[in-house]
Amino acid sequence: MATIVERISRAGKITYQAKIRKVGYPLMSRTFQARAQAVEWAKSVEDEIDRRERRRTADESIRRLSEGVPPDKLTLGDLLHRYRDRVTPHKRSAEAERWRIGGLLKHSFTYCSVTRLSTVQVAEWRDDRLKHVSGSTVNRDMNLLSHVIEIARSEWGVKLEDNPFQRTRRPRHNPPRERRLSKEEEARLLCACPTENPHLGPAITLAIETGMRLSEIAGLEWCRINLAGRSIYLTKTKTGVSRGVALSIRAVQTLASIHEWQKPEGYGERREIPPRVFPGVTPEALKRAFIRAVARANIVDLHFHDLRHEAISRMFEKGLPAMEVATVSGHQTLQLLRRYTHLQLGELGRKLD
Repeated sequence: MATIVERISRAGKITYQAKIRKVGYPLMSRTFQARAQAVEWAKSVEDEIDRRERRRTADESIRRLSEGVPPDKLTLGDLLHRYRDRVTPHKRSAEAERWRIGGLLKHSFTYCSVTRLSTVQVAEWRDDRLKHVSGSTVNRDMNLLSHVIEIARSEWGVKLEDNPFQRTRRPRHNPPRERRLSKEEEARLLCACPTENPHLGPAITLAIETGMRLSEIAGLEWCRINLAGRSIYLTKTKTGVSRGVALSIRAVQTLASIHEWQKPEGYGERREIPPRVFPGVTPEALKRAFIRAVARANIVDLHFHDLRHEAISRMFEKGLPAMEVATVSGHQTLQLLRRYTHLQLGELGRKLD
């Protein structure tokens, strides 16, 4: 949709003109001194056009549902749009689910009429999806789509005979990850955190020291932190059960440095410390920043959630009993906790001497 044209003036000066052509929109163009600036501008304009198109599609889907359009005229995409706007905002994982639904809406599968949706079509979509993502991801997608159908049947008056997602065979879940983070990788990762992003490095350190989840770190509030008592009391967790988190010396130092930096004299024109430890940061933004830092550090196959795995494993290696680790991590059963623990064999060997 966008083209970048290099132009040379009679004086030999080089400029770059970005042009964007889109059906239904006027021709848009702008000239820049550098190609990178032209590319960045073109991408921002294209992204805005895409957002407008998605909003227009979502508004149309909601209108069709509210006007009682017959089910044979509704698509799976119509239901997904309404679910994203009506149901998703009330979930703790709302942002992540919006991303998931946005990805699903890009598939032609969502243009299918809900009354013609069958297990055959679901199975074909499942098999095609498995070529690009893991079985666990497909299972999460199918869980979401199944719930969309159930909500449409029970609450939106969409009369469907059954739910094909419930009758389609599910792929196997991925085996539990056993990725450990070495000290050398940890140092490289922290060095790869950009100086213009003051949140990523401290967030990584807190994940390694406390075992908190990405969403718990992103939503951390000062009122829940007791630096003197070396503890955090989390009220918004994945399981919905509040829990306390003990803080190591390194975690306390990390939080104290953030608190010091956020004081009025070090926080621009603010008159008071913001309520959140990482103001304005969403879990998805933190995740994307982490992915870029991993790439800069030349680290292979490392996810943010692996830091939780690493933290829990280190707790065991320090000699903490399983029940104490479960108290910090929030696991409800020792069986679930065992999935996250993969001790370094060298440490185990030394204990056997």
